[in-house]
Amino acid sequence: MDQAQLISDRLKNKTILVTGGAGFIGSNLTEALLKIGASVIVLDNLETGLQSNIDRLSQYDKFRFVKGDICNPEDYRELLKEVDAISNQAALGSVPRSIEFPLNTHRVNATGFLTILHEAKTANVKRFVYASSSSVYGDSLASPKHEGQEGNVLSPYAATKQLNEEYGRVYHQLHGMQTIGLRYFNVFGPYQNPNGVYAAAIPKFLDKMLQGGEIVVNGDGEQSRDFTYVRNAIHANLLSLISENEQAFGQVYNVACGRSLTLNNVINGLEEGLKSLGETPRNTITYGPPRKGDIKDSLASTAKIEQYLDYKPVYTFEEGIQEYLLHILQSKS
Repeated sequence: MDQAQLISDRLKNKTILVTGGAGFIGSNLTEALLKIGASVIVLDNLETGLQSNIDRLSQYDKFRFVKGDICNPEDYRELLKEVDAISNQAALGSVPRSIEFPLNTHRVNATGFLTILHEAKTANVKRFVYASSSSVYGDSLASPKHEGQEGNVLSPYAATKQLNEEYGRVYHQLHGMQTIGLRYFNVFGPYQNPNGVYAAAIPKFLDKMLQGGEIVVNGDGEQSRDFTYVRNAIHANLLSLISENEQAFGQVYNVACGRSLTLNNVINGLEEGLKSLGETPRNTITYGPPRKGDIKDSLASTAKIEQYLDYKPVYTFEEGIQEYLLHILQSKS
């Protein structure tokens, strides 16, 4: 049986709670689950998630949206009686936001995380998959990044994600919960919001290329990242939800492609991709000072997730960019 069929067979009659399901990765995950026949309840307070994502998902019969906050257990305690597993994608992202607003970042990402983890334990929901981040590697100079070889974290955001991983490990050890943490490396793709001061690089760059305006690059553009198309992140989540490997639980895994590109490489790739689709980029590029809390280079080892969850990237960077560009252009037409 191939992997796609195995995922479908194990999830199509399950009920999954996706927190943060109105967000970028959460909404893509929700749609993937719905397409294979799972029932999905999305919990989101819409602080950073988008109503448009909820509207898009509402076409599916097995979709339900509950407006609520992971910090408030009364918003979802009853829901936990219905679900087979939880995928916790709810968080306040962005290193710069966490530096500016550390208390709110901690409230959502740390206290909120522990709150829903503990409520899941109380409700006897065993499977708890959650979003972590490559930011936990901090100032580690190792390349590629291997789980267990972290450095000192460089931002409140990274500190909260590190804490999530510790709680996930502890709740597995103490209570037998089937926790799996996924360290996302620079995920990009459809339904990623290009607007706002905390927007990620690729959607922001692409928006400027299509609309015109100034692309501001922090630093010289030679900082490198393991840019990961969102369908790879979704694949890792689905594998985490179906895994029967007892050794996989209580662990964290890099979710990436195992390939590093500079921001200048990415800008060139976006420009060439647009030109191949008949679009002329309309932007200027300005280089500014490096951003506080950022690391210079980031490349992931995917050996551990391959071993424990049988993960391999399903899209290369180029394939992901091509699909993403087509999605953007079609949505604008």
